[in-house]
Amino acid sequence: MDIIGIVILAALAGYAIIAYNGLVKSRQMTREAWSGIDVQLKRRANLIPNLLATVKGFAKHESETLENVTKMRARVGDVASGDIAGRAQAEGMLSQALGKLMMVAENYPDLKANENFLELQSALADMEDEIQMSRRYYNGAARALNVKVESFPSNIIANTFKFEMSEYFELDNDADRALPEVSFD
Repeated sequence: MDIIGIVILAALAGYAIIAYNGLVKSRQMTREAWSGIDVQLKRRANLIPNLLATVKGFAKHESETLENVTKMRARVGDVASGDIAGRAQAEGMLSQALGKLMMVAENYPDLKANENFLELQSALADMEDEIQMSRRYYNGAARALNVKVESFPSNIIANTFKFEMSEYFELDNDADRALPEVSFD
């Protein structure tokens, strides 16, 4: 084997090592980003019982809405830890139920003025912002990994070592996509 063959072989081995390490780094960043989402979602889930207890004290006639939030929170807990699409769907349904709960609160002036409720409502709004930031970070990390898994020539290394694409975490809420109605009547 001549010197050119050795240099080519060394360059290929070097690229394979760099590509493999890049894939490992991207996978770890995606896992870390998912952990961030998971932490924020657990914080929100822990806030819900206090919110429900506060609303329940004022809105005794809204048991269906309260039960729905409780049911959606339980559904989130039933999703397998690795099921990103299932978790996103369950969290989206929980977000919708929480939105309905906040709309119910509008009908109770005493509740809207309650300091505990206002603090919980503010904490929930902050939590939603944190979830949104965590989701964007995760989706960026997933995109970076997916590009490496699909791009040539790193896809050869990815396929060899069984690196898989990551799912994006998207909360599907049709109300977020709907165009607002504007009326000048």
